[in-house]
Amino acid sequence: MAGKRKTNPAGSTNSYRGDVLRVLGALKVATADQIQRIGAPHLTFRHADKEPASKRKQARTASHTGALSDMRKHGLSENGGSTGGGDSLRNLTLKGLEAASHEMRRPVTEMGSTARGAGSSGASHPMSVNETVIALLRPKPNLTRLADDPPHVRAAAQAAVDTPDGIGTIASFWTEVPLPATGTWNTPGKGGAQADLVLIAPQDQVPLLFIEVDNCHETPEELADKLEKYARFFRRKVKDTDGKERPMWRTRWNAPDTWTGDRTHPPVLLVFNKLGERNPNITVSKLSELTSHLWRGERHNGYHLYDGKIPIIATGLGNLIEHGPGGPVFFRFGRDRMQSLREAIGNPRREAAEARSREEARAHQEAHQAKVRRAAEEQAAVKAAEREACRPVCAGCGAKFTDERWETAKATDWGTPKDSHPHLCDVCKERAGAAATVIPAAGAREYQEQDQAVPEQKGTSWFSRLRG
Repeated sequence: MAGKRKTNPAGSTNSYRGDVLRVLGALKVATADQIQRIGAPHLTFRHADKEPASKRKQARTASHTGALSDMRKHGLSENGGSTGGGDSLRNLTLKGLEAASHEMRRPVTEMGSTARGAGSSGASHPMSVNETVIALLRPKPNLTRLADDPPHVRAAAQAAVDTPDGIGTIASFWTEVPLPATGTWNTPGKGGAQADLVLIAPQDQVPLLFIEVDNCHETPEELADKLEKYARFFRRKVKDTDGKERPMWRTRWNAPDTWTGDRTHPPVLLVFNKLGERNPNITVSKLSELTSHLWRGERHNGYHLYDGKIPIIATGLGNLIEHGPGGPVFFRFGRDRMQSLREAIGNPRREAAEARSREEARAHQEAHQAKVRRAAEEQAAVKAAEREACRPVCAGCGAKFTDERWETAKATDWGTPKDSHPHLCDVCKERAGAAATVIPAAGAREYQEQDQAVPEQKGTSWFSRLRG
């Protein structure tokens, strides 16, 4: 134990250090509070009784704070300033990013920067990005880690488990991802964008989603310019490893050829956090007009086609935190209702129309098959009636032949009937056979009797005469 304490003076465990590496590897900069809520949400319920709130926070983050302290001594993490609320910001060093790449099974080249200096101005934007991730994740407590806690703690954790699920895991997120309109992935040129977040969660029906977080400081024109850069990146094509030319984004991310039937570009989600002076509702309305050429679809049979367009969706961070990605808090540009995230990135009306079309086609096919079956049954009935009309009748008793008797009676050998009585049923044939057997037997007996009744004749041979 002493050796372990010397290695990790703060007494941290591998699990909590793993939480730190995964969270900071994805988010780049975060507070101990955010690391705990993502990595070990069960601790939130274990310390819920403590008062005041500052003590609760200190208690539930103590394990990760210790892990950060030990990692700092090993040169893996460092303090990166503080938030506007006074919480310490933490980020990984280059050595820490390398360790995180092993923990997350990501190439070191995709780990991004160390985010050093992000807290120099309070890190309000990175904190909003992190809260967006937590709202999308909706981390659930591990109930097995609360097995020995009081019943009210387990009950509160169970209630959290029973709420609607989030999307993905912390490993599903990338932050500050360059989208080069020119240059390469590692050395982007001018004219490109940088995504605040990229979410990849095909297991949750979100194969690829780009996310921009705005603290309500940017104008609609500034946001429209950013979306134009997205469009430029999406349209860019390069040669892949097989020598074929395809969209550059497809050389890095594996996404379906179509999104619910539409050949769209990947969707972009705008998350507005009401910190700045701008009204997000006014911003969205104006932004929708400025970017209509990027997202507007074509009307087609009760739904829209979005081939070659960008699904642009907007939501508020407060609504996202409260309702999660499954709640109806997402507005897709061009639509007149709020939807869940999965509905907003898709095309539910097209899916419904195609489902109806498939159902109609299935019903039509079933009706056709039923019609064919009825026709076959009717034809079989006619043939059966015709066959029945031709069925032979026994010449002896008048009974109809059975199928077996009919087949036997029809059998011929070189044109000659094989059956001895082809006009009789089995019963009458058997009787006829028995009668034919009785008559010859009676004749034989009569002949024998007559033979025995002939009187004995005296011999007339020359020998008999000599005897006389």
